[in-house]
Amino acid sequence: MSDGKKEGIPQDTEGKAAAGPEREAPGSGSGGKSRFFLVLSAILGLLLAGVVAFYNVPAFHVLLHPHAGGDNAAMTADKYTCGMHPFIISDKPGKCPICGMTLTKIEDAGATTVAGGGAAKGERKLLFYRHPMKPGVTSPVPAKDEMGMDYVPVYEDETKGGGADIDLPEGYATVQVGMERVRMAGIQSAPAVRETISHPVRAVGIVVPDETRVGRVQAKIEGWIEKLHTNFTGQLVRKGQPLLEIYSPDLVASQREYLLSKAGVDRMKESPYQDAREMSSGLAQAARTRLKLFDVPEGFIEELERTGKVTRTVTLNAPVSGYVTGKEIFEGTRVMPGMDLLTVTDLSRVWIEADLYEYEAQSVRVGQAALLDTVADPGTKLKGRVAFIYPTFSPETRTLKVRFEFPNPGLRLKPQMYANVLLDLHSVTGVVVPDSALIETGIRVIAFVDAGNGSFEPREVKVGVRGNGKAQILSGVRAGENVAVGANFLLDSESKLRAALTKMTGGASAPPPPQPQSSSPPQSPPPPQGQGEHAGHGGGR
Repeated sequence: MSDGKKEGIPQDTEGKAAAGPEREAPGSGSGGKSRFFLVLSAILGLLLAGVVAFYNVPAFHVLLHPHAGGDNAAMTADKYTCGMHPFIISDKPGKCPICGMTLTKIEDAGATTVAGGGAAKGERKLLFYRHPMKPGVTSPVPAKDEMGMDYVPVYEDETKGGGADIDLPEGYATVQVGMERVRMAGIQSAPAVRETISHPVRAVGIVVPDETRVGRVQAKIEGWIEKLHTNFTGQLVRKGQPLLEIYSPDLVASQREYLLSKAGVDRMKESPYQDAREMSSGLAQAARTRLKLFDVPEGFIEELERTGKVTRTVTLNAPVSGYVTGKEIFEGTRVMPGMDLLTVTDLSRVWIEADLYEYEAQSVRVGQAALLDTVADPGTKLKGRVAFIYPTFSPETRTLKVRFEFPNPGLRLKPQMYANVLLDLHSVTGVVVPDSALIETGIRVIAFVDAGNGSFEPREVKVGVRGNGKAQILSGVRAGENVAVGANFLLDSESKLRAALTKMTGGASAPPPPQPQSSSPPQSPPPPQGQGEHAGHGGGR
């Protein structure tokens, strides 16, 4: 039996059993288990202390979990957005899912604080997140919509007004887009300057002859046309040029009467009676005056005095220079007193009769300068003036007819030709901005003032005179301020959207609204309300 027991026991060279291991085994197993339980207890104690410190010691909490806007703001992930679709927010570079444009980095992404937390000096305070397509759906924490797009953050300065000294128009809010998005969206600014501006009025007029330069040749006696020196319409004549030769028994008798009275004057020169001499001289003068009243030219009367012979026909001359615009006679035509023979019109100066609307006509004054161009000769620019303003309106067109006077060198302006008249009205000096800076809403006019650093403030302005692509600003914008002149529609829509968010949340001081029950829950779980009002941590105490 003792041999059997010794079979499984190793022996040394001396035949003795190796009892050393049997003696050390009990002591060695007991010491290892003690050390294991000791280390495990220390680890559990440290974990418990860490959890307690994480939720109760703010410094330790911030050390383990840095927040955006704190000392470790540089560790915050960058955000990217689309310049054309600002509601597209991504945490990595890529392409816009709507238009395919490259996403750009949001410059102030690391300068914001989480919802419900405080904001350090100079930082933006985040209020909540809104659905990119449904502004009424909000979340207190970052989330994604049903299409995988990030919710858009809403900051306090976006829902606030432009400041205590700025009265924002109803339905508008200040827009903060950042300089990078300003460049991507093509938003441009121009300064408001103080200068003189006028309101040009363009009207279409018709060329008509100057009525003061129209001459008519009429018959003052009965007779017959023996010969026509001017025998077609449109012929150019000069003042004093022969027009026609007329035979009239009255003219023949008047010539003979003048010659007889003139001879009587010569015979009475030797008369001792003063009354007889004066009477004969008066009869001669009356006969000569009668010839002149019949439009007999002075040269014809002088020739009659020189020769003393009666002429069968009398030549009548043109009273003015111009063009024959009317001809009622031919050779051999019998004429009667008062009958129109020829019409001669001087076209060296012409009138332009144009119609102006009621609101334009109120500012027109006689003597104002005007500029004229024609369709037939676009390169011609003539300067004229307002000659007359008609006293009545046209009942059919509700316009007022205004007469302009223009020179007509080279006969470029012909009667009944259309012409464009440009008249400058309302010349004033004031604050002037480009016309493209104004947004017409139907009931008011809005302009966006560039406040710098990608911030734009909506202003309701009053507009005065407009002209040449510019507009006078009576109130709302001061000289020296910059106004947005490009991509205004983007600023307008963004401003209205932010104003709607402000109205929905009750202003910047209102707490973030709860998530509506009808919307899908955000993918990120809601945060617990722990110490320090931090959000976004899982687990509970």
